[in-house]
Amino acid sequence: MPKPIVAIVGRPNVGKSTLFNRIVGGRLAIVEGIPGVTRDRLYQDAEWIGRKFTLVDTGGLDFFEDNALTSNVRKQAQLAIDEADVIIFVVDARAGITSNDEEVAGILRKAEKPLVLVANKVEQYDGRQDFLEFYSLGLGEPIPVSAAEGLNTGDMMDAVVNNFPVSEEIEEDRDSIRIAVIGRPNVGKSSLVNKILGQERVIVSDIPGTTRDAIDTLFVHGDRRYILVDTAGMRRKSRIELSTEKFSVIRSLRAVDRSDVVLMLIDAVDGVTEQDKKIAGYAHDQGKSSIIAVNKWDLIKKDDRTSDQFTTNIREELGFMKYSPVVFVSALTGQRVTKILQVVDTVAENYSLRVSTPGLNNLIRECMLQNPPPSHKTKRLKIYYASQNSVKPPKFTFYINDPDLAHFSYIRYLENQIRSAFGFQGTPIKILLRRKNEKDAAT
Repeated sequence: MPKPIVAIVGRPNVGKSTLFNRIVGGRLAIVEGIPGVTRDRLYQDAEWIGRKFTLVDTGGLDFFEDNALTSNVRKQAQLAIDEADVIIFVVDARAGITSNDEEVAGILRKAEKPLVLVANKVEQYDGRQDFLEFYSLGLGEPIPVSAAEGLNTGDMMDAVVNNFPVSEEIEEDRDSIRIAVIGRPNVGKSSLVNKILGQERVIVSDIPGTTRDAIDTLFVHGDRRYILVDTAGMRRKSRIELSTEKFSVIRSLRAVDRSDVVLMLIDAVDGVTEQDKKIAGYAHDQGKSSIIAVNKWDLIKKDDRTSDQFTTNIREELGFMKYSPVVFVSALTGQRVTKILQVVDTVAENYSLRVSTPGLNNLIRECMLQNPPPSHKTKRLKIYYASQNSVKPPKFTFYINDPDLAHFSYIRYLENQIRSAFGFQGTPIKILLRRKNEKDAAT
């Protein structure tokens, strides 16, 4: 099930960013950040009482200054509102209701989304009820909090979680491979989806997805069944602007959460951008198998070294996804589109690959003979044995004497050897280190 999206909105200087930081960095359980995105303080994955969600920060909404900056902020916030499952509307209890608050409230009433009204900057609970004037906004009971002090944020988060949608995910054939086509706006996602369905498909049915207005297309190619997961990120060209492009990530997050294989589209003309890194980084962090598809390859002047140079650049820019195969395609001409499903089959198989415990441990012993584990002073890392715990993605546990001796470079060496011996192209590998003492190891 995709993680719910929670958007924080409000006018400037009400404490939205302070509340954002409190939720993701205070006493709440942080799950993980999205590479490159936390730098912008826009997105963060978090958890409250066992419910995971993605928190979105937005700029302050000002309806009485009309310049390029405030206009862009309003567009960004509107897109976040459109994509959110729950909205946290923050107001300033000290300042009381302002005209900007009323304008924001009007937008939120029209959105008809589950909403939690938060009266921030209430540091003293001494019987004063100044924040009750916010009832007049017509958005329910205001919850008094102090984002700076962390007061009453637990009650606020309980209210947020209570508004999370119930899973509407429909059971499908478990043998179907879910493919999410993701990427920046205007990289050719819709064209590629149409080309795949046009060339490869016997369409079985359209399945309502768990994202609003999304349709997952179930189709058959050969003896395999596939589900193309709509990213809901295909906006009209007139709406694609640099200022709002950063929020296109929200639409990709849901598709990634529901997928087995992520098809990450890169524009061959633009190359790898910062936005590409953010979207791809989320797929990597969620442990999804992935393929990097370089689209618009027909527009590139080529010689016998061009594809190798592009691949090298992609490996440098997306260093965390070196395991992902790179395919050069053209959704316009259909060049190599037929190859995509072949690569999807391989990647999906590796995503579910399980290796035998004896075979794994024989490999680890050979690796330690060829390249002895690191040591510190007189103490050397010992790996007693390893086992694979799960798949999708493949996860391994190494039982060792001291995790502090396990330098990341040696763990990376072992991962590379596992990949070399067993495959795992297209899928990340997770390795857990667990301490085991000499006595336990002997038994």
